[in-house]
Amino acid sequence: MRLENLNIDSLDPHRLAAFWAAALGAKTVTEEEDLVEIRLHLPAGRFLDLCFERVPDPSAVKSRVHPDLTGGPHQRETVERLLGLGATRTDIGQGDVPWVVLADPEGNTFCVMDEREAYRGTGVLTSLILEGDDPSRDADFWAVATGWERVQGVAEASLRHPSGTGPLLEFLTESGAKRGKNRMHLDVRPGPDDGAVTSRLRDLGAQLLTDNPDWPWSTWSDPSGNEFCILAPYA
Repeated sequence: MRLENLNIDSLDPHRLAAFWAAALGAKTVTEEEDLVEIRLHLPAGRFLDLCFERVPDPSAVKSRVHPDLTGGPHQRETVERLLGLGATRTDIGQGDVPWVVLADPEGNTFCVMDEREAYRGTGVLTSLILEGDDPSRDADFWAVATGWERVQGVAEASLRHPSGTGPLLEFLTESGAKRGKNRMHLDVRPGPDDGAVTSRLRDLGAQLLTDNPDWPWSTWSDPSGNEFCILAPYA
């Protein structure tokens, strides 16, 4: 299994993809009228694609899935660069915290993190945050879904690729009950020998939402109700 995509529902996928490509130093790999995909290269020959799909009415509620960016000793400069690209400062009730909360041009919130030992070697993308009602349970679920491993971090539970490089998956207790579809979700792709993984995920609490035989993916929810997709297996 591999974590392959971060999907972001978009009113204007071209504008939003341009912001995130500049923010992350990612390159465009697909550009259509209603879909833009950019690729962030990760250590050990890996990648994460950010997929921006046009939707007529993206959810207006706070997504329980979001990325955090690396700031570290250059946090202030990073924040100023992102503001220059079109980000805005936003208040989600964070109070006095060492990280900076911003919103992208369509209002999706993300953080620019302060320097922490747990984030060494992550690259420009510090982590992907998933909120739920049981972070430890959700981490066990996503360890199966991604093949990533538990690590000591600053979140309630954290996973990282077995290589020990790249961003973390961080699991936090939800700030409120889920209301509507998340504007962001993750996609995972099984390998040729991962035929039993879907059954294992069902046993761990996955729920099938849609499975159209004409689509090369199926849509599911994790034990906390966060949507994700299982893509067609890679060769």
